[in-house]
Amino acid sequence: MSLTALFLGLILLLNMLFAIIVVFQERKDVGSTWAWLLVLYFIPIVGFVLYALLAQNFRRTPLFHWDSREKLKLDEAVVAQLDEIRTGEYQFQNPASFHSRDLIYMLLNNNHAILSETNKVDLFTDGHEKFDQLFKDIQEAREYIHVQYYIIQKDWLGLRLIDLLTEKAREGVSVRVLYDELGSRRLNKKFFQAFRSAGGQAQAFFPSKLRLINMRLNYRNHRKLVIVDGRIGYVGGFNVGAEYLGLDPKFGYWRDTHLRIQGPSVYFMHARFMLDWNQAAPDRSFHFFPELAPSQLVQGKAGVQIVTSGPDSVWEVIKDGYIKMISSAKRSIYIQTPYFIPDASMMDSLRIAALSGLDVTLMIPQKPDHPFVHWATLSYIGELLKTGVRVYLYENGFIHAKTLVVDEEVSSVGTVNIDMRSFRLNFEVNAFVYDEELAKELLRRFQEDIADSRLLTLDQYMRRPYQVRIKESINRLLSPIL
Repeated sequence: MSLTALFLGLILLLNMLFAIIVVFQERKDVGSTWAWLLVLYFIPIVGFVLYALLAQNFRRTPLFHWDSREKLKLDEAVVAQLDEIRTGEYQFQNPASFHSRDLIYMLLNNNHAILSETNKVDLFTDGHEKFDQLFKDIQEAREYIHVQYYIIQKDWLGLRLIDLLTEKAREGVSVRVLYDELGSRRLNKKFFQAFRSAGGQAQAFFPSKLRLINMRLNYRNHRKLVIVDGRIGYVGGFNVGAEYLGLDPKFGYWRDTHLRIQGPSVYFMHARFMLDWNQAAPDRSFHFFPELAPSQLVQGKAGVQIVTSGPDSVWEVIKDGYIKMISSAKRSIYIQTPYFIPDASMMDSLRIAALSGLDVTLMIPQKPDHPFVHWATLSYIGELLKTGVRVYLYENGFIHAKTLVVDEEVSSVGTVNIDMRSFRLNFEVNAFVYDEELAKELLRRFQEDIADSRLLTLDQYMRRPYQVRIKESINRLLSPIL
């Protein structure tokens, strides 16, 4: 036997072995299994190396080890609220919460997302307005500032943020910054040098153990949270960088959605930050426990649940929340998302809603930032157009908003894109808000965006060029792992 034949036989044997491993590892997700087998077939050996890098399963072992969790008093509060809702003893304080009590119970039951109904919620859709208010809140901080972003750019906006945080640290304010290693890959030690010298602390989530090699690069902490003095919390789609102010010529105007929350729900945002920080910090020494409902909190009327998900979760919690919202809708469903690669369950829920006569409207960018994801998105859009879903292509720059609004009453705003990466692989956080006023304001902004968008019709979609159809087909096959 020649050496060439022996070598090819060895590759074939190894590929078969790797295929068996992939099948057993991914047996709960048939789509992902076939996508990885396809990669393994076309790029033998190398495909399995990619699988080893990109397909770790954090559900097998707990990721967030924290013995002091009970000090947050979350578990006992969850049990008490579940019992009150189940027995009918819970007194809902607004109609939107009452009408969504099944959704609230589900998120409480599978994510410990406690409902609080005395929150004040402000909406931002422009980066300048959001960062102006954020910097004002940071300047007025007296006790602590906790910042968590997927991307912090080393540009003038990132430098302005870190300079402001450095100044607050010098004043004696406790300041922590948590960033994702991959998303903020352009940062270096010098960026945080003055900040750390002033007493500030900074940590990377899932840092590389070896320079340029990160075995966990496929699992990104996509959360964006800022907590100031336990009084104010920010959550939404904006990262930190000049492009989020619309200053990148490639994208133009950046349309996003972010919430500023005052009220008891800030406590639960803080709890999430504490867990993430202690996962990233080597000594896991962050043990600061504010009161569950401080008396100085601003009183509002919005019901809010802070819901998180990630590859360590047993279920795809935020996706389940979306499906529950969609299936419970009686009149309308409005969605904005930069990426749309849903799984079968999400597609079925939207298809059934549209065929049932509901007003289902989806808005995605006309200008993509990830071409492979864009082509996969268009393949799913075609199916929805056939059911009567209205699809708008946003043309005034790039739309990065991640919002779902149902029946002008219930909304979800946060970091989750409607794609399999966000639902399964990324660490995410969304605010589910039960407030008619916010829902109507989100819809008003949606209507304004329609003026900057183009309606995509089924006829236009069916007349797309064959080269586009080929791109769609190829990228759809890979959509479970994009």
